Amino acid sequence: MRTDTRTTASPPAPYAAAPRFRGPRRATRRLGVQPLPALVLALFLVFFALPALWLVLAATKTDSQLVHGNPLSFGSWHALRANWNALMGYQGNAVFLWLRNSALYAFLALIITLCVAIPAGYGLAMTEFRGRRTLLIATLVVMLMPNATLVVPLFLEVNAVHLIGSMWSIILPYAYYPFGVYLTYIYFGTALPRDLLDAARLDGCSEFDVFRRVALPLAAPVVALVGFFSFVANWTNYFLPYVMLPDSRQFPVQVGLGTLLNDVPQFNPTVGSLAVQRPELALATLLAITPVLVVFLFSQRFLVAGMLAGATKS
Repeated sequence: MRTDTRTTASPPAPYAAAPRFRGPRRATRRLGVQPLPALVLALFLVFFALPALWLVLAATKTDSQLVHGNPLSFGSWHALRANWNALMGYQGNAVFLWLRNSALYAFLALIITLCVAIPAGYGLAMTEFRGRRTLLIATLVVMLMPNATLVVPLFLEVNAVHLIGSMWSIILPYAYYPFGVYLTYIYFGTALPRDLLDAARLDGCSEFDVFRRVALPLAAPVVALVGFFSFVANWTNYFLPYVMLPDSRQFPVQVGLGTLLNDVPQFNPTVGSLAVQRPELALATLLAITPVLVVFLFSQRFLVAGMLAGATKS
C-alpha cells in the first residue's frame, strides 16, 4: 500500500512573516516641521501678509470701524461703496487722473528704456572699445546709488533745458535705467552662444542684423525682466515727480497719495472741506498697487525664465 508522502503547507504566520519596512516612517520623521523654516514663514506672515490683508479689509469699513473694530474683520459692501464714491469725488475725480498720468509716464519711459538699455547691454558685452571698462564701472556705480541722491543733479539738468513742469522732465530721467543695461550685459556676456552669432556673421549678416535677428529673439526673457523692473521702478517713484511737477493735475498716483495723506484730519488737523477718511486712503492705496500686481501676474512666467537665463554659461 502506497502512502501519501505529500505534506500540507502550514498557513503563514500572521505577524512573523510580515516584512518590516521602516523607510516611510523614517522619511516622515525627516519631513517633519523644521523650526527655522517655520519661523521664517511666521515672520513673513506677520510682517507682509497680515498688513496686506489689513489694507484690503480697511477699505470695506467706516472710519469708526477701522479704529474700534476687529482689525482683520470685513466691514460691509455699503461702506466700500461709500468709500469709493467719496474717493471718486475727491478734487473732481483726481485719482483716475493720477493713475492715467502714472501709466503715461511709466509706459513711455519703458519704451525708451527697452530701446536704449538692450542695445547698450549688447554692445558692452559683444564689442571691445576704448573706455568700455570705465563705462561699465560708471553704470554699476550709478546703479548702486539711491534714487534720492540723483534728484538734485537731475533737477539742475532738466532746468537747464527748460523742461521743468513738463511730462518729459519725468519720462527722460525714468528712461535712464542703468540696472537694465547691466542686466542685459550680464545676459549677453554669459548666456548667449557666441558660435551662433559667428555663424550669422559668416552668412553675411551685419552686426545690427545679428542683434535684431539672432540675439534679440533669444533675449526675450531678459527683455521681459528689464521691462518689469523698469515699470515697477517708474510706477513707484515718488521723489522725482514731487520735485519736477508743480501742478497737481500732472501728479502720478504716488505723489497723489501724498496729497491724500495730507488731507486726512488725523494726520493734518488743519484740513478744511477736503477731508479724506482713512478707509478712503486705504482704497486709494489699493488702486495704486493694482496695476503692478496685474503686470506681475501676467508676466510671471517670463520673469522666472529671465531670472534663470544667465544661470549657466554657454
